[in-house]
Amino acid sequence: MLIRVGSRGSRLALTQAERASSRLRAPGIEIALVPITTAGDRDRSRPFGEIGSRGVFVKELEEALLDHRIDVAVHSAKDMTSSDADGLRVGAYLVREDARDALCGADAVRPGMRIGTASARRKAQLLALEPTLSIEPLRGNIDTRLRKRVERGLDAVVLAACGLDRLGLAHEIGRRFNPGELLPEAGQGALALQVRAGDEHLVAAADDEETRMRVEAERAVVAAVGGGCLAPVAAHHDGTTLVGLVAAEDGSWVERIAGDDPEALGRELARASDRYS
Repeated sequence: MLIRVGSRGSRLALTQAERASSRLRAPGIEIALVPITTAGDRDRSRPFGEIGSRGVFVKELEEALLDHRIDVAVHSAKDMTSSDADGLRVGAYLVREDARDALCGADAVRPGMRIGTASARRKAQLLALEPTLSIEPLRGNIDTRLRKRVERGLDAVVLAACGLDRLGLAHEIGRRFNPGELLPEAGQGALALQVRAGDEHLVAAADDEETRMRVEAERAVVAAVGGGCLAPVAAHHDGTTLVGLVAAEDGSWVERIAGDDPEALGRELARASDRYS
C-alpha cells in the first residue's frame, strides 16, 4: 500500500515529515513524500494577518487531503487552527518534544535589547518581562531568521526550541524559556498527523496518548477563548497543570489562569480579556 505524506517544503518541515514517515513504515507499506507550498511559505514578508488570517501554514495541506492528492498531512501542531476542518481528523500526535521557546543570540533578556519575532504571543510576553525591549518583526524559516539576526544587527531572536533541536541547531540556543516566563503556543513541540475522517487507521500506531491528551486540552482552551495563532493567546499542559494565557500585544497586561476544564478555562480567559478591552 502506498501512503502519500504531504508536508511543507522547508528543511524543517521535510525533516519532520521524514520523522513521521519513519513511524508509518511497515512491511507492505510504501511512503511517498509530497512537498506542498502554503500561503505562509509563498509570502514571507507580510504579517500573518495580511496573508489570510489563521492556518496560513496548513490550509493547502488540508485541501490536498480533501482532494485525495495526499493521504496524511504532517503539521507542527502549533500551526493548526484550534478546531479540526470539516472531514479531517488528527489521527496521531507523535511524542512531544521540547515545547519551550528559545532565545538565540543571547543567554538572557536584558533592558533595551532588540529582539526579532513575528509572534504576537511572544511579543506580548517578552514586553511583559521587560518593557524596554524593541520587538522587531522577523519572518522566514529557521535558517533565514538566524541569518537575519546577524544581518539586521538584532541582539536575539526567539524561536521554538523543538525546531532547532530537530535540525541539529541546539547550539544556537542561549536560553530556553521556562513556561512561567513565556507560556508556549498550544501544541508547540508536537507533530500532528492529519487524515481524512475514516482514515485514522493509517496513522493510529504512531499516536502518543499522553501527547494527545495535553495538546487537545491546549487547543480546546484556545478554541474557547476565540483566539488563534494571531491573538496573544497561549495554552500549555505540562502533564500536571493546564495553564492558559491572554495578553495585550504591547505587554501592558497579561492574564495567566490555571484550571482543569479547558473550555471553562478558555471562557475565563475570554472574560479577562473583555475586562481589559
